[in-house]
Amino acid sequence: MALGPRLDLRQSQSLVMTPQLQQAIKLLALSNLEIEGFIAEELEKNPLLDAAGDEQRETAAPSEEGDGFEDAPDLATADTLVQNGGADDEARLDIEESALSDDSGSDAGMDGALGMTGIEGRGGGEDGPDLDLLAAADISLHDHLLAQAGGTLSGQDYLVAGQLIERIDETGYLRADLLRLSHQLGVPVADLERALGVIQTFEPTGVGARDLAECLAIQSREADRYDPAMARLIDNLDLLARGELGRLKRMCRVDDEDMADMIAELRDYDPKPGCQFGGEPVQAVVPDIFVAPGKKGWAVELNNATLPKLIVNRSYYHEMSEAGDDEESRAWLNECLANANWLTRALDQRARTIVKVAGELVKRQADFFRKGVTHLKPLTLREIAEAIDMHESTVSRATSNKYLSCDRGIFELKYFFTSGISTGVDGEAASSEAVKSHIRTLIENEDKILSDDKLVALLKDKGFDIARRTVAKYREAMGIGSSVERRRQKKLGNRAA
Repeated sequence: MALGPRLDLRQSQSLVMTPQLQQAIKLLALSNLEIEGFIAEELEKNPLLDAAGDEQRETAAPSEEGDGFEDAPDLATADTLVQNGGADDEARLDIEESALSDDSGSDAGMDGALGMTGIEGRGGGEDGPDLDLLAAADISLHDHLLAQAGGTLSGQDYLVAGQLIERIDETGYLRADLLRLSHQLGVPVADLERALGVIQTFEPTGVGARDLAECLAIQSREADRYDPAMARLIDNLDLLARGELGRLKRMCRVDDEDMADMIAELRDYDPKPGCQFGGEPVQAVVPDIFVAPGKKGWAVELNNATLPKLIVNRSYYHEMSEAGDDEESRAWLNECLANANWLTRALDQRARTIVKVAGELVKRQADFFRKGVTHLKPLTLREIAEAIDMHESTVSRATSNKYLSCDRGIFELKYFFTSGISTGVDGEAASSEAVKSHIRTLIENEDKILSDDKLVALLKDKGFDIARRTVAKYREAMGIGSSVERRRQKKLGNRAA
């Protein structure tokens, strides 16, 4: 065979990640609130996009052929990648026999969109208080301390106190080394200690402490309870945590009654005094999906209150087309039209994909919605992906940063994907969350402190055949102490009572 250059023709297929394709993938992973911000930016950039009002929502529909989609040939590819399968024609999911019903909001006895479209007004109605304004009106801990420093200190002392206050965290503790700060500011350590002593007299009592013992000591002095016995108790909090009461009684030279009174006194103190003041405003979780019982099963809807409907302003497009003679202007206008058509279609595809994924998830976890967390089943992304004929990565994006609201509360969609634990009954498996719930219930209702071995035996009676180390791992993950720690805490509680 001769060696030499030659030309060959080959046919092959490849997926090109165009900017629109990448954007479609990113849109699927965004929450409704993030989508709302994205839409606001697009409305500013694209003059052909309008937010549909309530009267336009029924007539606004995805663009038909001939409306500019021929200018965006990669749209079909984006839909194919984002949703690896056909989309339902209805935004409401309709699954036969048990999973989801096609009942409307009125059929379900609710006022449209499962009765939850006005979620921003839940809790107060139109005349209810604006919680965001109330949260914004809360004074911060730093402002509160600076106001007190302004009325007590002046000159350099006030400046030094301001530097210390800046280093007090939201719990009220000073997170700075005075010696290092002295070198940084060029101020004697004595001046810092004097300013800190003044700050520790401010409200809330205990603020400015450098550790828990100092915080409790400040509060004890304020309550006029800081005697030598209390001082020794506060200096040995590690012994108190370990429940070594006999040793503490000898060190403090008190009897059982006095020790119980001292422990009860400590329990009344605030270990985090700074938390009385507002820090960063707490952001409420706004659900992306609503689930409610219907006549035939479960109804699943998107939260349209946080998801504006976009429409393409074609009348404005025709006006601009007729008025513009410039070739560059027409090209820009056609680009705006293509982008607007693509965005409306992509958002509609995103909504259908999320509803389809959530619908299958609700179908698989129907027992959870009916009976609670103990009936949560093990579930993986792959199972959902295979059931709805999508790629696993698409399901992962559709469930990222999304929250579901139901009668049992608000849950992240990822919460419903849990590993399985063998029950030892007919090869069935139970969700790890269900096992944790059983462990928590057993410990909360224990009269006698249960060891991990005893928990294993009780769980086995309930059909969960799991190892002791698994019980210990789940218990620690829930922040529950060992049997020894719980026994000591119970002993301390009994003596304090």
